[in-house]
Amino acid sequence: MMFRSSVLAAVLFAFLMSSMFNNDPINKEKEKVILEGLMKFLDIVHFDPQVINDEFSQKVFDDYIHDLDIGKRFITQAEIDQLEPYRLLIDDQVRIKDLEFFDKSAEMMDMVVDRAEIIFNEVIEMDFDYSKDEKIIIDTDEKPHATNDAELKDYWRKSIKYDILSRFQRKMNDQEKLEDESKAKTESELMAEAKKQSKKSFSDWFKRLNKQRRSDRYETFLNSIANYFDPHTDYFSPKDKQDFDITMGGKLIGIGARLTEQDDYTKVASIVPGGPAYKGKELGVDDLITKVKQEDQEPVDVVGMRLDDVVQMIRGEEGTKVTLSIRKPDGSEKDITIKREEVIIDESFARSLILDLPGTIGNIGYIKLPKFYSSFEKEDGNSCAEDVAIELEKLKSKNVNGVILDLRNNSGGSLQDVVTMSGLFIEEGPIVQVKPKGRSPYVHKDNDSKVQYDGPLIVMVNNFSASASEILAAALQDYGRAIIVGSTSTFGKGTVQRFYDLDRAYSGNQFKPLGELKVTVQKFYRVDGGSTQLKGVESDIVLPDNFYYLDTGEKDYENAMAWSEIESVPFNQNVVELNRIADVKAKSQVRIENNEKFKTVLENAKRLKENSETKEISLNKDQYIAMMKERKKEAEKYDDIFDKEIEGFAVLNLDDDLPYIEMDESRKIRNEEWIKDVSKDFYLQETLSILRDMIELEESFATIEEKITKIKP
Repeated sequence: MMFRSSVLAAVLFAFLMSSMFNNDPINKEKEKVILEGLMKFLDIVHFDPQVINDEFSQKVFDDYIHDLDIGKRFITQAEIDQLEPYRLLIDDQVRIKDLEFFDKSAEMMDMVVDRAEIIFNEVIEMDFDYSKDEKIIIDTDEKPHATNDAELKDYWRKSIKYDILSRFQRKMNDQEKLEDESKAKTESELMAEAKKQSKKSFSDWFKRLNKQRRSDRYETFLNSIANYFDPHTDYFSPKDKQDFDITMGGKLIGIGARLTEQDDYTKVASIVPGGPAYKGKELGVDDLITKVKQEDQEPVDVVGMRLDDVVQMIRGEEGTKVTLSIRKPDGSEKDITIKREEVIIDESFARSLILDLPGTIGNIGYIKLPKFYSSFEKEDGNSCAEDVAIELEKLKSKNVNGVILDLRNNSGGSLQDVVTMSGLFIEEGPIVQVKPKGRSPYVHKDNDSKVQYDGPLIVMVNNFSASASEILAAALQDYGRAIIVGSTSTFGKGTVQRFYDLDRAYSGNQFKPLGELKVTVQKFYRVDGGSTQLKGVESDIVLPDNFYYLDTGEKDYENAMAWSEIESVPFNQNVVELNRIADVKAKSQVRIENNEKFKTVLENAKRLKENSETKEISLNKDQYIAMMKERKKEAEKYDDIFDKEIEGFAVLNLDDDLPYIEMDESRKIRNEEWIKDVSKDFYLQETLSILRDMIELEESFATIEEKITKIKP
């Protein structure tokens, strides 16, 4: 009781103080306008609008509480019970734009975060008993909310103890690698260091939590509503939408520096080669930004400010200037004025290489496409389809014997670009069927009869190839134009989203900007009528990976839309004819079964599956160390499987790309790292063997069979 009373008093004091100095003014009228716009768009444009009833209310209630406290470190069952009267009222409140439930929850979160910080500060000073035989539940879905403050404190005790043990164990591992035994530390010294680091890590976390605003929690609430319709329907604040556009376009207007948080400071993490900061040569990595000044304005002190707010101040219109007051690592201070320019993030764009594997095949073109990027709002914006077409032309000029298009980990993007890109490999025809709500499907076609590349083609995918990646893989598979190689299946996202600007729903609205809503408005279907939703695209030839036995993808999302099927549409191509895929697959299976690396991958996949099923971990030091040693011993079998360069594997830049790569040292280093990674990729090694078999067995490629053994010196 004394603990509960003291914590309650401290929480109330902290809450009152934070309320007095909170610089996040509450604008409930704006919140209501956003909610109204969100509900209108969801009802009118969503592919499968949901009934707003008690079932909706219960699901939003549970999902919102879950998203507020995923680790169950803040909210007790007692707080949930206080909100319980609203469980069946959220639907009614949403209809009349009543924010009572959200108000109560936001107020509650301010209180429980303050309480958790007080509990943490008390618990971290405890002397932990590492000989005690107790366990922590690490699967938070299996862990109930604490029933009261005392149980919550015990949750924190176990959580901190687990964090310290984890750090201690890693320090023990590092010490085992010491060559100079005189530098070794005692277990008690290592444990003290681990505890100190844990304290700093949690303290920094609370600093970030204390910078959270009501608007952050309101976005969580809005997304609990949006995600009830499906997992890809989301609310985006103006800042989030700007970040999304930068990610998709590969461009931003700014100074060309990546920023991070360090204590109360904004720190320069890296400089983008070729950007304004890089050209100025004054701003450096590890510089701390203390003030930001716009043209003709007073400087603003940004120490203690949220990172995203600092970033927003530094970004701006092209051609304008921003002055940063910075503190150098040596303690010196200076002001740096930088002119904002368009910054191109080139690592996200399509890139190509030439691959030679002695004894297997040579002069193969390799294109890596990280995402289907497009600058949606600019006519002259980046187009991944245009970029891939350019890469194909460069490879064709080298008379490559085949092309591998790598879409592994490509989460998708522009629908128009994937339609255009798929058309690079066929004469013309339907690429994907798209069905809007309540209407017949219509077909996105490639209307360009030109075939940019008519040679042997393999598309590499994995579990995380999604959306647009699946459209391209499905189309080329249905047409029989390429062999799909990779994981058992792709991600399984068969839906199309569109952004709707909430500002446009309210003319003359004084609350702009309101943000945007990304809504699922269509489902897409293969030309053969099947959906990729949930099922994904099954690879023609499966290469085992670490996720072979794990459930991943769309099917693991709550509220995922169902699989469905529609009528097929006529399609054909006369570029190539693949009749021997079964034979190519049989040859690959024999190699995989006899390949020690793939055997090891499958063993590791089983180990990861078993580890993923672990629900509890011992907090007894000896038991924990023993378990981690056993896991380390098992993991060591697989540690270097992806670290060894393949003997004789030549990975070469195209001559056309060298001037751009050699423009600066940083770009050269990143290119060298990329080539090194590719040279270790035994999935590519097997894919090259598959390509060789494809050329040898398929009559369409008989004319180039004699070329495939020509290897560059």
